[in-house]
Amino acid sequence: MKSKYRFVFFDVDSTLVTIEGIDVLADGNPEVVRLTEAAMNGDIPIDEVYGRRLEIIRPTRDAVDALGRQYVRSLVTGARETIGALRDAGAHLHLVTAGIAQAIAPLATELGIAPANVHAVALQFDGAGHYAGFDRRSLLTRNGGKELVVRAILSRAKGSSAFIGDGVSDLETRPVVDLFLGFGGVHIRDRVQQNADVYVTEPTLQSVLPYLLED
Repeated sequence: MKSKYRFVFFDVDSTLVTIEGIDVLADGNPEVVRLTEAAMNGDIPIDEVYGRRLEIIRPTRDAVDALGRQYVRSLVTGARETIGALRDAGAHLHLVTAGIAQAIAPLATELGIAPANVHAVALQFDGAGHYAGFDRRSLLTRNGGKELVVRAILSRAKGSSAFIGDGVSDLETRPVVDLFLGFGGVHIRDRVQQNADVYVTEPTLQSVLPYLLED
């Protein structure tokens, strides 16, 4: 098998894993859940909700470390096999997420994705491990940020590309990749389903492989 695309980008929450990390940290806080759903569906710009949710939660370093362990336990069915198949087929794999960098790191290690290929938002903590802010310079905390991150990666090397994700912030990458593949195996989001080049709803990530690999 050979990859049809030199670069394959994945979202993380509700794509590689079955959870939304920020909602786990919020422990069911209904306001945070509401804001997350509104942002993922494109009803509220992500830059309006990113810092607001974190200020409500104020996650500790220990809570973020626990989330990292939960990410590894919450892999979507077929995620390991999908990442492995694409790697074996020669694809360069990147994670592009507005999730928390410190929590995404163990998942990336589990999947064998190099730290340099993980694009996420770092949180800041004080000496006691209490929340002290987030990297406000990160493009991933604002609308259109994923498009800019992907565009920057592609500007440094030639090759075709595909992006796999579930949310409207992922869909924003469609103008800069050759294939935008919407994954509805965890959550079906109408705007993504209507505008993706390809949309799959099977609850296994392996359902994306026929569109990414060639014999």
